Amino acid sequence: MAMIKAMLLLMNSQLLKIPPPILQGEGSNDEDLEMIIVREANPGDEVYNTYGTMGNAALLHRYGFTELDNPYDIVNIDLTLVTKWCSSKYSHRYAKARVSLWHMLGYSGCTSEDAEYFEISYDGEPQLELLILLYIIFLEPEVYDKLVCVSEDLVGDDDQDDEQDTIDSFAKVVKVTRPAKNGVEKLPDVKKLLQSEGIGSALASIADIRESLYGSSTLKDDEEKLRACSPVGERSIYHSLVLRVSERKILGRLRKHASSWPKTKKRKHT
Repeated sequence: MAMIKAMLLLMNSQLLKIPPPILQGEGSNDEDLEMIIVREANPGDEVYNTYGTMGNAALLHRYGFTELDNPYDIVNIDLTLVTKWCSSKYSHRYAKARVSLWHMLGYSGCTSEDAEYFEISYDGEPQLELLILLYIIFLEPEVYDKLVCVSEDLVGDDDQDDEQDTIDSFAKVVKVTRPAKNGVEKLPDVKKLLQSEGIGSALASIADIRESLYGSSTLKDDEEKLRACSPVGERSIYHSLVLRVSERKILGRLRKHASSWPKTKKRKHT
């Protein structure tokens, strides 16, 4: 058995061939790769190396590299950005009140270093809590006031630790806001209710605001820059472009996803 010292930075999902052990000072030079292995392995064994389900933003931040077409990529959308969109559509006071009620009901986004944000998955699926926030934002004033009045009664003693807790909580909200609506106890039913034309339009606008942070260049511009960029000679620029292109594609999928939701049928006037 050989415990081989290693320090390496390798791409995701890679097979490594364990070399025979090299004794310190014996035939070693500056070009040798040293490896730290956390369990015993025989010389010649293949070791599967992976960084798990990390998106490119996390890989770049922690390890300094990215992966093309990383299926674990996500896009973060800050709560402040959603509030900005809501303020522009209604008012700052309106946005603050709706977000406060959402929080009061026990909902929250992901948190990191005093920032609250929502995740958009690789296939463009928005986080459930974001959809619920948009649902509350679009409530009619009288329905909103009714929900405020009973909000304390709707909040349970336990935190919303998983998706089912969030679904159960939202089912209580629906009983207040849409008493005639039944069967909102499972995720597909919740998504169907939340996939309205108004919420879809809001997501498209929020995606536009998020993408505007990249400046005036288009996705096509960034893809051309990436193809012309050397991953060796221009390492920092290359990995930044990989992340940027991936995030913009996800935002595009979010728009496409939201635009496919049912449109409200307009009544014909006679």
